[in-house]
Amino acid sequence: MGNIIVIVVIVVIAFFAVRSSMKHFKGEGGCCGGGGSDEKVEKKVLTGQKLGEKIIHIDGMHCDNCKNSVERQINKIDGASAMVNLRKKIAVVEYDRELDDEDLRKAVERLDFKVTRIENKQ
Repeated sequence: MGNIIVIVVIVVIAFFAVRSSMKHFKGEGGCCGGGGSDEKVEKKVLTGQKLGEKIIHIDGMHCDNCKNSVERQINKIDGASAMVNLRKKIAVVEYDRELDDEDLRKAVERLDFKVTRIENKQ
């Protein structure tokens, strides 16, 4: 009887572990201290006329918390508004004044993500 109880407990733990892992690898779970909340970052509205867009390719983002952190960090830069596509591992940054690529790189890498490339969107 004791063995059956132990097996049932192990099966229940395994079920929740697999379920959590699947959500994590789909980018829906809560890694990085995010708790898997559905908290959205409010889109930053630029004050001036949009001059262009940059695409930042980012390695290391895994979940919605990663996405939200990157958006918030880039949105702190004057003249920049970011939207992150977690599946493509990119941030699309609209800007209404000239932005230095190095400032964008530093902002993202301050969060311990790796910027692999920054390009101007055509």
